[in-house]
Amino acid sequence: MIKSPYFISNSPDLTDPLSQVIELLRPRTVFSKEISGAGRWGVRYSEFGQPGFCAVIGGGCRLAVDGEDPVNLEQGDFVLLPATPAFTISSFEPATSRRIDPKVAPAPTEEVRHGRPDGPPDVRLFGGYFVFASPDAALLVSLLPAMVHIRGVPRLSVLVRLVGEEASHQSVGRDLVLARLVEVLLIEALRATQENDTPPGLLCGLADARSAVALREMHANPEHAWTVAELAGAAGMSRSAFFDRFTRKVGLRPMEYLLAWRMAIAKDLLGRQQTMALDEVARRVGYGSATTFSVAFSRYVGQPPRRYARSDRRDEGTGARIGANIQPVSAF
Repeated sequence: MIKSPYFISNSPDLTDPLSQVIELLRPRTVFSKEISGAGRWGVRYSEFGQPGFCAVIGGGCRLAVDGEDPVNLEQGDFVLLPATPAFTISSFEPATSRRIDPKVAPAPTEEVRHGRPDGPPDVRLFGGYFVFASPDAALLVSLLPAMVHIRGVPRLSVLVRLVGEEASHQSVGRDLVLARLVEVLLIEALRATQENDTPPGLLCGLADARSAVALREMHANPEHAWTVAELAGAAGMSRSAFFDRFTRKVGLRPMEYLLAWRMAIAKDLLGRQQTMALDEVARRVGYGSATTFSVAFSRYVGQPPRRYARSDRRDEGTGARIGANIQPVSAF
């Protein structure tokens, strides 16, 4: 069971920072489709911004994501792009790419076919996208790899199929089931990422035994008045060695990460817990009073907590209506 992102525990071993970050991202509306290609073909998608995913059901193709090394995809492969930059997907043979802007192109109602329209396909994929409802999505996504490419994990293909089946029906409880399936899909994909290929960020920090101890401490007790020296002691390192190591692995200084995590929790509490007193929100994220919390929150976010809470609820309602009525074409 995934814990609340503001779950408080006296036992760091019970805290899973990755699961907490995924739940705090609040993955929601899912759009998915089948894709196939035959002959010589290429498609160039402009930047999409939302998380995209695909699983290769059969055959193979080539994927070139901006900022990443091109990869050859084969049956059983899974790809996750947490923020979907511009990319090109194509046959192995060179071809002039057709350009598509996924933000404005109409959503397809049936299988998408690239290249030769008839005959058996050279590749079959199942892909789609979802959205993160978290107001801190950009920050949290920045802690994840820009591209996750996984080979040889069949359960990811199964999960993608389950997501597709659920998304295609208007069954009772559909939204809740989809949200949980996507959470599991994200966790499975991220924990299957090879440690030595992980750039600085949350996964890299969790793969490092010393940094992971500090991350779990901060996630288990965000209300504690942590210091770098205290976190270094928990990790069994000197203050300077820990500071350098954590910064190198996570990509943020320890107190920067702690502040970002506390403010992500605070935003979530203010958005979801409409009746929670400001003193209680402040206490849960390590501030001694509502006043000191309000000053820190205003400096970090750019507006006072109560104003943010009101605007977040309005934005969330608007976003839900937009998501229900508009479906741009998936970047995959």
